[in-house]
Amino acid sequence: MRYRDRIGCGLALLLAAATATQTAAQVAASETEQEATRDDGPGAVSADTPAATVPAILVADNVYITPDRQLVAEGNVEVFHDDVRLRARRISFERGSGQLSILGPIRIEQGGAVTILADAAEMDSELQNGLLTGARMVLDQQLQLAALQMTRVSGRYTQLYKTAVTSCHVCEDGRPPLWQIRATKVIHDQQERQLYFEDAQFRVLDVPIAYLPRFRLPDPTLERAKGFLIPSVRTTSQLGTGLRLPYFIPFGDSRDLTLAPYVSSRTRTLDFRYRQAFKAGRVTFEGAYTRDDLIPNTSRGYLFGLGQFDLPRDFKLRFEIEAVSDNAYVADYGLPDVDRLRSEVALFRVRRDTAFQADIIHFRSLRDEDSTTQPLLVGDVFFERRYFPAAVGGEFRLNFEAHGHERSSSQDQLGRDVMRTTADIDWRRSWIGASGLRADWRMGVSADVFRINQDSRYPDTILRHTPRTALTLSYPMQRTQANGVTHYLEPMAQFGWSNVNGEDPPNDESTFVEFDQGNLVSLSRFPAPDRREDGGTLVYGLNWSRHAPDGWQAWATVGQVFRKTADPSFTNTSGLSGTTSAILVAGQFKTDTGLALTGRGLIDGSLSLAKAEFRGNWYTPRVSLAGTYLWLGTDPAEGRGKPLSELWFDGDYNINPSWTASANLRYDISDDRATRAGVGLIYRNECVTVDISLRRRYTSSTSVEPSTDFGFTIALRGFAVEGGTEKYRKACS
Repeated sequence: MRYRDRIGCGLALLLAAATATQTAAQVAASETEQEATRDDGPGAVSADTPAATVPAILVADNVYITPDRQLVAEGNVEVFHDDVRLRARRISFERGSGQLSILGPIRIEQGGAVTILADAAEMDSELQNGLLTGARMVLDQQLQLAALQMTRVSGRYTQLYKTAVTSCHVCEDGRPPLWQIRATKVIHDQQERQLYFEDAQFRVLDVPIAYLPRFRLPDPTLERAKGFLIPSVRTTSQLGTGLRLPYFIPFGDSRDLTLAPYVSSRTRTLDFRYRQAFKAGRVTFEGAYTRDDLIPNTSRGYLFGLGQFDLPRDFKLRFEIEAVSDNAYVADYGLPDVDRLRSEVALFRVRRDTAFQADIIHFRSLRDEDSTTQPLLVGDVFFERRYFPAAVGGEFRLNFEAHGHERSSSQDQLGRDVMRTTADIDWRRSWIGASGLRADWRMGVSADVFRINQDSRYPDTILRHTPRTALTLSYPMQRTQANGVTHYLEPMAQFGWSNVNGEDPPNDESTFVEFDQGNLVSLSRFPAPDRREDGGTLVYGLNWSRHAPDGWQAWATVGQVFRKTADPSFTNTSGLSGTTSAILVAGQFKTDTGLALTGRGLIDGSLSLAKAEFRGNWYTPRVSLAGTYLWLGTDPAEGRGKPLSELWFDGDYNINPSWTASANLRYDISDDRATRAGVGLIYRNECVTVDISLRRRYTSSTSVEPSTDFGFTIALRGFAVEGGTEKYRKACS
């Protein structure tokens, strides 16, 4: 008997015996017999069974009932039940046993995360239990498990016998994948998302490498799986060859701990990382406990922490902790390359018209210097509020700032401690004339109070106040060409005046001054209020830029400062010493091919460079290059007894979709020697990532020696490891 109708029917006719009442099955059968009077041809059967008794939906080219009351669906068969979708060539349903006999090729998809392929299967009506032969299971489109036989139990467990597991692309010509795990038995717990292996071998190109009687791995759908992470091998000239084996322990969805023993012939180290997320914040702590041969019979280690919390009334609390047991630990164990550690606690809030921040900072120097004479404990409080008075127009800014720093030394002058309190009021307003001329006028006054301890050269208290005013004129112009290219040109000039009344305090905060396009028209180019510019100034400048929808873009700034009297607080290489400053030249050039060049320099009266910096970046689908050149002239006031000239370089090159080479270099041109150098090579495909790196540090000090670091890491992709969005496929031809 055959039926012709639209494709789509209730599977009550196919599966009702297992889930529906006897009456419902009889009604379904009666409706089926009534359809027998129709013409032969492809079709489907439909039954208006209550929703609670309809376990699935069937779609097929042909559906018929055999004389022994067996229901058969043939041709492009699809079954939908909850989040399960089954496709097969033929399905037959035995009413007495409630079993489905399925002929392949079979494809079962569940929730978009599990895909099962098989040649034949015997399953129950709910598609939750059954036996599949010639089966293959694919998890999250990454990991595939091929087995001679597969058993589904309770819709949760899948048992595979004589199984090969890999995330590599498998060719049909019989060539083995790059790696695979062969196991007598594999159980997949779909609820816990775990894979359990029994009597397993790890093979590379079908060559047995290791035997594992029993072990467990997470499946690719589990993002926070308890267990071992990717191991790495690190070889250094000081620590020898060591193995680092991380172990990840989650505590619910908001906390986790990673423990990573690092063992070599010269060290025993336990690394750790703890993370926790709160409703209004997060914290991260990482550190290590070490016993090694570099400093025998001594416990070494470090602790870094970072956290931020949202508080009531828009306040935020941030903290950062950086601590080490000794100055050499950072270099010995490859931590971030810094020469000072910074720990901070800060409370801040930023709104449209107010800003507040209070912080306490502790520095620790890793340099070969007397740290007791350095201001290592610093405290700051800052508050600013804006007003927009309708009577006079413009904008008022009220500012309050308190600062203090302390040295641990008690010696006179060398142990100087300073506290500063600053109050400032500033008013600014702008006008734009009919011709386009823009005028910006600002005026204000500041008051400073300094408390100085342990320095006999200065009084205990210094009071200072500084009125100031400035008028800035600029004439911005724009021209747009027919091809859409727009040019901007803005000449500018500023007339400024300030008058510092009171003694000069010690210069602890403004020891390094940067003259750039950001402070060209500032009334004080010192980085902190312990120094202020005094007297009249004249500034000229020119801004130019080119913007294009396609092609290259660029901007440039040129400027110079003239003053009535020279300020001795400006160093020789600051570009601001004397009555005439160096000429500031800065600019950037960018192309649509990924090339960007940025430069800044100070040209003095003899047309020589006092400071210069040049950066370049080039990004393409295959090449990533970044480089920096820095030149600083001799300046004893900034601690440079000779010129400093350095070059940094960092680059990556994608040799092909699988291979990537990298290199980095830091070279001291003035000393004609490298300070840092490194090369790396990464192989990456759909199932494995191999990372090889070699780094050399050439610098040395009383606590740090030059060292070489070799790293080697192999990561098998497909076991709950983030693999990114890249797609790599092996070619079988």
